[in-house]
Amino acid sequence: MAKDKLDLLQGTLDLLVLRTLATMGKMHGYGIARRIEQVGGEAVLLNQGTIYASLVRLQQGKWIEAKWGTSDNNRKAKYYEITTRGKKRLADETANWERVSGVVHRILKAGPETGEIVT
Repeated sequence: MAKDKLDLLQGTLDLLVLRTLATMGKMHGYGIARRIEQVGGEAVLLNQGTIYASLVRLQQGKWIEAKWGTSDNNRKAKYYEITTRGKKRLADETANWERVSGVVHRILKAGPETGEIVT
């Protein structure tokens, strides 16, 4: 049976990119995508267009910056790094994600027998 790939909610990929850069340091786009797939247990599959659209959004918001460098295989590559502003955004978005996912989890687990009202 083939593994099901996850559809990421809009904005979630940006959060994953910021987290990857905060954890791993400077990386090029291909490396970021492969790292997210690796940590995601291969449940996430990212194509080049998806990852680069996220990188452009993050650059425009000044949450990451990019500089040209040379990759391990001696090719020219753009390397991305999280900014101070990006670290703040990562902290804010992580807290929001944890809050939202906690609410969704409670709603999915609540049964009629609990009589619980989730606010």
